[in-house]
Amino acid sequence: MTIRVEVCRTAAEIARFPTVASLQHFNPGDFESQRADLHLCALGESGEVQARCSLWWKEVPRHEQHHVGTIGHYAAANDAAANAVLTEAENYLRAADCTLAIGPMNGNTWRSYRFVTEQGEYPSFFLEPSNPKEWPAQFVQAKFTPLASYFSAINNDLSLIDSRIEASEKRMAKAEVLLRSANSDLQRELAGIYAVSRVSFKNNFLYTELPEADFAAMYAPVLPHTRPELVLIAERDRHCVGYLFAIPNLAQAARGESIDTFIIKTVAILPETELNGLGSLLVARAQRIGHDLGFRRCIHALMFENNISLNISRHYASIMRRYTLYSKDLAQ
Repeated sequence: MTIRVEVCRTAAEIARFPTVASLQHFNPGDFESQRADLHLCALGESGEVQARCSLWWKEVPRHEQHHVGTIGHYAAANDAAANAVLTEAENYLRAADCTLAIGPMNGNTWRSYRFVTEQGEYPSFFLEPSNPKEWPAQFVQAKFTPLASYFSAINNDLSLIDSRIEASEKRMAKAEVLLRSANSDLQRELAGIYAVSRVSFKNNFLYTELPEADFAAMYAPVLPHTRPELVLIAERDRHCVGYLFAIPNLAQAARGESIDTFIIKTVAILPETELNGLGSLLVARAQRIGHDLGFRRCIHALMFENNISLNISRHYASIMRRYTLYSKDLAQ
């Protein structure tokens, strides 16, 4: 099979090439709106795109001593095209003086990143990444190795109570922290949510700064589908010090099912000693509210596999899916 790789620098150039039917649709506008630096299309003999990816090296996360380049918008219809596009991606990242390639990642962790690597028995949920099992295998074949692991867990019994919560409630009362559901106009809550996110996530793995306008634009498509009761705000002196963002599992409706599951997407707390335990309390409160609203299950979504995430989740939920982010040392 003859494969040639074409380089695109604008959405219009990407749109010129037809795509094989087996490759999922890609919106060329995402290339420009997400400020990618380059797009690669691996074309077969018919001139159709059989694999693709975008590259970022200007606006990217920091990691150790490396100049990071990220590979995102990835898709491949076969191994030959995958090998061609990944080889060319490495060449362009090296030419941009990158010493570490990370993928799949659409530039940074605010956007879509990581592969599903252990599917499990549960169907995909709303806002979850999905991919054929061949895609991570193609990264491994190209000598990429796991950089970070993540998991989602499911709680099938929302009546469960974490024995630690009573102590956490007393601690928050002593710290004069109040919990409430969000206003019906969720747009009014975004400034406080953004302010907490900037501080809470600052030391997270592969964190990058995100302007407030971009943060609001990222949430805009999701807000109309949110139940304000499931978005919890923790306040002290009327200032947001933590939040939990949850949303119904709209993927169930897309499959023709009734929506009986909601997804805890994000929990963020200011890093202050007196707020220890607030994350667990927000999760417990959200599950209780969800139960009262008639939901049967809750998904703790896309958590970095560390002790904090595991400690919060293990009291209610069991792991349902695992994900992997890969990297390759380009200096070798």
